[in-house]
Amino acid sequence: MSKNLEKFIQGKNKEKKLFTPGPASLLKENISSIQPCFGRGDANYEKLEDHVLENIKKISGHKYIARMQGAASLALEVMINNFLFGKILIIKTGVYSDRLYNMSKASKRLYKNIKKIQYLDYKYLAEVNSNFDWIMGCPVETSIGLKIPIQKLKILKKRCKSKLALDATASIGLEEDHEYSDVSAFSSCKGLFGLTGASFVVFNNNAQNEISQFNLDIQTHLQKKMTGPYHAICSLNDVLKNYHDFKYSVLVNKKYCLKKMKDKLKYKIENQPNLCTLIDAKIKKKDKKVILYKSRGDISGSIICHLGEVHLKKKSKGKILDSIYY
Repeated sequence: MSKNLEKFIQGKNKEKKLFTPGPASLLKENISSIQPCFGRGDANYEKLEDHVLENIKKISGHKYIARMQGAASLALEVMINNFLFGKILIIKTGVYSDRLYNMSKASKRLYKNIKKIQYLDYKYLAEVNSNFDWIMGCPVETSIGLKIPIQKLKILKKRCKSKLALDATASIGLEEDHEYSDVSAFSSCKGLFGLTGASFVVFNNNAQNEISQFNLDIQTHLQKKMTGPYHAICSLNDVLKNYHDFKYSVLVNKKYCLKKMKDKLKYKIENQPNLCTLIDAKIKKKDKKVILYKSRGDISGSIICHLGEVHLKKKSKGKILDSIYY
């Protein structure tokens, strides 16, 4: 069965060459732990889920975790509505920070826990000297291929005497220092290398806001009152056992891309995320199997993502990049 599964996965991965930001290439480990499961009263599954959630908490560096069935957008709405209050600063980076801003405005109108929202371009963070209850942003903004180091956000958090909330969808598992956030939200794919369908909110202290909407109340998910992302959780079980091997592949691809595209890089090294690279050129395909990333943002150039050889683990050399050119 194991050899047949591996052969099947290898065949599927040969059908496409992915330069997209997630999900990653298909992994044998995504399938090997899939099982019939119900999740409530299924002791075998409950043990597996507890193990997976503990491993995710170790990666993020937080005490508590809520899992839910849905994309990262659901987890972000849960995070914003349950945790954020008072005066908040949102760091403007691109399409996904715009999403945070719009979700926060909706929460302000609906629940009134948020009193004031300031939306500030990331280039001006050094000028911020006001106090805020919360700061929120995307450490990795895939729409423009940008990283804001979480260490810098930690410094800003201290200067503004605030708490820090992160959209960690494109950074969890691939970047360091998530433990400096008070709450973060993300999904099961991208840097966790699972199948789509699960999202998570990790945090250290209980939410202060009372939420009347059933599916947005974090207690609904902590108490597992809704159908959970059972198969997406299963897909993470064996993946997280080999997590560092999969991450290694991404880092190898990123390193090879920086070398290959060194004359076309748009950002300095400290602003280079491991997930993707923005270059000042129009990428073209050498191979019809290539799937390029179409950014939701208004960018000049192209974004190359580095999850396409994850299935090779430590055998990855970054050679998938030889199937594109500019």
